[in-house]
Amino acid sequence: MNRRLFLSLLAPAAASAYPLDGFARTGIRRLEGYRLSMKLPPGGLLSTEQVKLHLAGSAFDITATTAKEAKLQSAVEGIFAGRDPSYNLALLDISNPAQPAYAAVKADEKRIPGSVGKIMVATGVFGGLKRAYPNDTAAREKVLRDTIVTADAFVHRDGKTVPFFEPGQKAVSNRRLEIGDRFNLWEWLDHMLSQSSNAAASMVWKQAMLLHQFGRQYPVSQQQADAFFRETPKKQLAELSLECNEWALRESGLDTTRLRIGTFFTGGGSRAIPGTASYACPNELLRWLLKMEQGKLVDAWSSLEIKRLLYFARPRYRYSSSPALDKAAVYFKSGSLFECVPEPGFQCVQYRGNKINLMHSVALVESGRKVYLVALMSNVLRLNSAVEHQTIATLIERLIQARP
Repeated sequence: MNRRLFLSLLAPAAASAYPLDGFARTGIRRLEGYRLSMKLPPGGLLSTEQVKLHLAGSAFDITATTAKEAKLQSAVEGIFAGRDPSYNLALLDISNPAQPAYAAVKADEKRIPGSVGKIMVATGVFGGLKRAYPNDTAAREKVLRDTIVTADAFVHRDGKTVPFFEPGQKAVSNRRLEIGDRFNLWEWLDHMLSQSSNAAASMVWKQAMLLHQFGRQYPVSQQQADAFFRETPKKQLAELSLECNEWALRESGLDTTRLRIGTFFTGGGSRAIPGTASYACPNELLRWLLKMEQGKLVDAWSSLEIKRLLYFARPRYRYSSSPALDKAAVYFKSGSLFECVPEPGFQCVQYRGNKINLMHSVALVESGRKVYLVALMSNVLRLNSAVEHQTIATLIERLIQARP
């Protein structure tokens, strides 16, 4: 029996981000379709204006010398005491913004990030916008809303679907992205983060490269873009693909030796742009969330827009599907990678690999008066990691709610 390789950077079940009242401002059409037809958990009903940053002005950071809060650390270690040793966690309780409480379990170990790496591509786009328009957020917003991007070979091949909707239609339809599909840049970002579309992620990353290269001249014509990718040596394209994201991460104060997305999410993208290693660790992912809450992820405007793009406004899955979080606002990204080899009596299914079974979750949870940030990574073989992460989410929520 041949070895079977299963790659799943996110669940096929869709996840919806950005508050549903955002259609008029952003032009993300599926928001209107979902607003008219989707029944959501209470925590998925925030308006755009209700999404706010909790740590603006805070100078708190997580470093090698950051102290772990004793009671929180003890409780977290209790959650993982009987679990697989592959778990890595970084947790920050910011319910009291003046006294963040930190806990961690092997939080500096690096793993392949999978679809969690799409948050780095989003950072690259917003970094490019700031470089082009450092003091003009209205111009940045116009680029996101008015730039129409047509799908090309970078979308091949992705089995995931994205929502299609036009005002006046009765329902949202879902299908795979194909060459010729057209969305504004905000919609492409939404497809990348809310649906975790690999095709959209490759298209967005390509736009981040163009934005980094051409600045205020972006968007360039299709002919100019095609000529740039055709005539630029592949080595230079590979360097640009890294730099467009890593510049924004460095500008945000993040460590790119601990946080990198190095390879495009589709074969079409990878054939055009040579790739390299990808990696992340919970502590640096937690710092990414922390910078966002502080308004330091690129800048305050970008931080808030990225947070809105991560807002969960549809039935949930994996970590975010914990029933304990139904009333909570959840800002979430997840990724997985699983691989199977022949084993007597073992059936390989999604999220239960017996050779590799990576599952990663980054979440910001606003639950009543409690607000906390979580970065969780694991490689638990043969167990359903989606269910495991859901269970851990329940335990962490109970833990945080029990804190004074």
